[in-house]
Amino acid sequence: MRAVDVFAQKIERLLEWGGVKKDVTFIVISAIALLFSFFAPDILPFNPAWIAVVLCGVPIILEAIVGLVTAFDIKADVLVSLALIASLIIGEDFAAGEVAVIMQLGSLLEDLTVAKARAGIERLVSLTPRTARVIVGGEERVVSADQVCVGDVVRVLPGESVPVDGVILSGQTSIDESVMTGEPLPQDKFIGDEVKSGTVNQFGAFDMVAQRVGEDSSLARMIALVQSADAGKAKIVRLADRWATWIVVIALVSALGTWIVTGEIIRAVTILVVFCPCALVLATPTAIMAAIGNVTKFGILVREGDALERLAVVDWVAFDKTGTLTHGHPQVVAVKPFVSSHGHHEGCCGNHAQRNAVTEDELFTACAAAESMSEHPLGKAIVEGWKTQVDGALPEVKDFAMTPGRGVSAMVSGRCVLAGNFDMMLEAGIAGALGFQACADEFLERGCTVVYVAIDGKAAGVVALADTVRSDARATVEGISSLGITPVLMTGDHAKAARAIVGDAGINEVKAGCLPEDKMDAIAVLQDGGAHVCMVGDGVNDAPALKKAYVGIAMGGVGSDIAVDAADIALVRDNISALPHLFALSRRMMVTIKRNMAFSMTLNFVAIILAMVGILNPVVGALVHNAGSVFVIINSALLMRWGIKGAQQ
Repeated sequence: MRAVDVFAQKIERLLEWGGVKKDVTFIVISAIALLFSFFAPDILPFNPAWIAVVLCGVPIILEAIVGLVTAFDIKADVLVSLALIASLIIGEDFAAGEVAVIMQLGSLLEDLTVAKARAGIERLVSLTPRTARVIVGGEERVVSADQVCVGDVVRVLPGESVPVDGVILSGQTSIDESVMTGEPLPQDKFIGDEVKSGTVNQFGAFDMVAQRVGEDSSLARMIALVQSADAGKAKIVRLADRWATWIVVIALVSALGTWIVTGEIIRAVTILVVFCPCALVLATPTAIMAAIGNVTKFGILVREGDALERLAVVDWVAFDKTGTLTHGHPQVVAVKPFVSSHGHHEGCCGNHAQRNAVTEDELFTACAAAESMSEHPLGKAIVEGWKTQVDGALPEVKDFAMTPGRGVSAMVSGRCVLAGNFDMMLEAGIAGALGFQACADEFLERGCTVVYVAIDGKAAGVVALADTVRSDARATVEGISSLGITPVLMTGDHAKAARAIVGDAGINEVKAGCLPEDKMDAIAVLQDGGAHVCMVGDGVNDAPALKKAYVGIAMGGVGSDIAVDAADIALVRDNISALPHLFALSRRMMVTIKRNMAFSMTLNFVAIILAMVGILNPVVGALVHNAGSVFVIINSALLMRWGIKGAQQ
C-alpha cells in the first residue's frame, strides 16, 4: 500500500472519531467563538474566529486533501477549502470561521436526517440477543448467542428474546413477533411450531431445537439487508457529483476572472464562498435516505441505493403467484361428501332423490383424523383447517400407514379411512371410485388440489385445497394500476390455477406454466421493447427474474434467502398492500430531487452574479449559500412523513 494511501486512511479515521456528538460540540464551541469575534474580537490574543476555523474548517480541508490525493476527486469540499484559505489570506477571519461553521452545520443536518431515516431499520440491530441458554446433558448453560449450533437444544424463559430460529420441542407460550411481522398481537406457539430470532417470549418457558443460527437466522438476515442500504450508489448521486466538479471549475474561473477585471480579491473570495455546490450534492442523498426512512415504517427494506430511483420509472409489474399474491401454503376451501341415490353411489350431481352417505363434518373429521399423523403438507393443511372449522377433539387413530405418492390409511373410530389421490382409490378398489370425478371436477377446474376420501371401502367424498389469494391482493393491484403501471401474473402453475388467481386479484395479463428461465425471458422481452419491469416474487425459482428485472422486490418474511439476495427491495412483513405507496413515494422522491437540484443551481448562479457586482460580501455570501443547503435538507426531510397519515403501517 502506498504511503499516501496509509496517510489518507489515518486522516479518515481521525475525521470519523467522535461522530455526531463531536460535531455538535465543535459547532457549539465555534459558534460561541464567532460571537466573541464579532462583538469582542480583542478578548483573546488572537481572533476567536480562528477557533471555528480550526474546529470546523480544518476537517473540511483535510477531507479535500484526501479526496484530491487519493482519487483526484474534485467536489464541494475543494471549493470550500479554497474559500476558507482565501478568506484567511485577505484577513476575513470572521467570514472564514462563519463558512466553516455553517458548512459543518449543513453536514450535521444531513447526518441527522440520514440517521433518522435509518433508525426504523437499525433498531433491529439492538434487538439481537447476546446470550442463549443451551441444554447440554440435561443442564442449562448460558453461552454467547453466536456460539449456538444447528441442532442444539435452547431454552427460552419468559421475557427473553429468541436467540436463533428453531422449532419448539416442549412447552407452550405466546410470542411477540411484531419486530418481524408487524403483527401487534402475540402469537400462540405449541410443540412443532417455528419461532424466529429477535421475537420476544411473552409467557411460558419452552425448549427449542436450533435450525438457523448466526448469519442464517431471520434477524441476522434483516440486519444484513440494513447494512446494504446505501444511498451513495444511486446513479443520480453520481450525476450530481459530476455537476459539482464542473461547478468547482466554473467557480474558480469566475473568481479568477472577476479578480483580474475588478482587481478586488474580496469579490473573488465571495464567489468561491457562494458557489460551493453543497446544496446540489445534498439534493439527492438526503431525499433518497428520507424516502428509505419513510418506507421502513411499512416494513420495506431498500437494499440498493438507486432502487427507488429506478422504481420511479417502472411501467410494468410482474407478480409471482405462490407466496406473493397468495399466502404460499394450501388451505381447505371445500369439503364435499359423496352423494348416493337410493343407496347406490352415482356421483355428486344425480337428479334422483338424494341422501348423504356421510355429513360434511363427518367426512372432514374422518379425513383430518387419518391425516393427523401424516407429515405431508396437504395432510397438515387438512388438520389445520379442521381445527379452525370444527370444535372438539379428533377421534382416536390406529393402524396408521402412509403410501408414498398415494396417500394415507388409518382406523378412525373403528372405521377404515383412506385419504389420498385418485390412483389410490382405484388401486384399493373403492366402490364408486369412478363417481369421484363428478365431485372433483368443479374443484379441479378452479385449480384446486383434491384429496379423495373413502370410508369402509366406499367413496365418501372429497376435500379441496388451494393456495388462497391474499385479502389485500386486489386492492394492491388496483392501487398499482391507478399509477399507470400494468400488472402481469407470471406463474409456474397451470393455466386453470392461474386464471382463478387473476380473477380474484384483478389482473388481466397472465403467463402460466413458466419455468424460472421463462419468467426471465418474458421480462427480457418486455425490457428489450423499452419497458421498465419490476418483478415481485418470493421463491428460489424467482431469483433469476428478480435479477433480470429493472427492479426486484422480494417477500422478505416467507421468501427464500436466494430470492432476497437477488432483489433490490425486500418486504419484511410480506405486506404487499404497501406496494402502491412504495411506487408513489419513489415518484415523489424524484420530484423532490429535481426541485432540490433546480433550486440549488438557480441559487448558485444568482449568488455568483451578485458577488461579481459586489453586492454580496463573503459573510453574507456564506449565509445565503448555506441557507440553500439547509432548505434542501428540510425539503428532503419532508419525505419522511409523505403519504403516511392514515396509511396502514
